[in-house]
Amino acid sequence: MSFKPTPLWLTALAAPFLATPLLATAADATLSLPNEATVGVEVVEELAFESNQTRLNDILLHPTQTASASHSLPEYCVIVGSAQRADERIRVTTQEATCIETHDADSDIFTGEFSASAYGEDGQYGIACEDSQCVLSPGQRFLLTLDQPVEIEELDNPSAELNEQRRQADGEGIANPVPREEAVPD
Repeated sequence: MSFKPTPLWLTALAAPFLATPLLATAADATLSLPNEATVGVEVVEELAFESNQTRLNDILLHPTQTASASHSLPEYCVIVGSAQRADERIRVTTQEATCIETHDADSDIFTGEFSASAYGEDGQYGIACEDSQCVLSPGQRFLLTLDQPVEIEELDNPSAELNEQRRQADGEGIANPVPREEAVPD
């Protein structure tokens, strides 16, 4: 599945959230969640079905603290999915996730398949509509339940490699250039 990065997507990815990260250790470099794990999420922007719409694609979700969730995701995470209106419920399914786990000045990037479905507080598949319009708004939390285990390997992070080189002022790395006080003639 592919989607176009937009300013909203970038904002959603960079905005801080309150979720406690669940990652394997840095040595493992894998984002792992077991089958049927639950995570709390909410929509990034309001999701509303028009009278003639039954399906919305490329919706964006981000993790949030939910007391009944069994697991949590890294604080910087965007999940892409779709929503379908069925009777008086919104059925949300997801396809992929991009997460960034930060460690001081370093970060690990994970992008991969994230197959999950939303269940309402009543335990039924889909989120019950509160009115005839069937709207999901930011702040309206719900649970995603994984349809299969998630094992997403860390991606290469060129920025981290460049930052490491810059931090090595002496030795094998490239020293940070120090501006001279006067111009150097040719």
